[in-house]
Amino acid sequence: MSDFRHPVRVYIEDTDAGGIVYYVNYLKYMERARSEWLRAQGITQRVLFEQGIQLVVHRLECRYAKPARLDDALEVSAEVLSRGRARLQFGQVVTRRGEPLCEARVDIACLDAERLRPRSWPAALAERLATPSAQSQA
Repeated sequence: MSDFRHPVRVYIEDTDAGGIVYYVNYLKYMERARSEWLRAQGITQRVLFEQGIQLVVHRLECRYAKPARLDDALEVSAEVLSRGRARLQFGQVVTRRGEPLCEARVDIACLDAERLRPRSWPAALAERLATPSAQSQA
């Protein structure tokens, strides 16, 4: 499946005293890319929330290769690697001019917001996920 890409600029608030991106901010960049991927599928977090659905990170595996610095223009990908009834696994990479800086596999679970128990994807999203072209929106 093709991947979605989202641009990010590194601001002073993202960095430590040395002007290097603080490690947890890569995860924030990835979260933004997944949210924008969802929006590109025609669904927003607000709509899911109104339907009593919450998306949560279930598992995360991350590898840091090189640092990003203040003012860098980055690109964050979000590619669906696999899906289940109530789970999506994303492959994500933060790059600078095509060079990988941070890579992750992120498992997202779809939960009933009230009971905090797994639930099936809403019909509209399940339909989009079943269409291979849905993955390749940029």
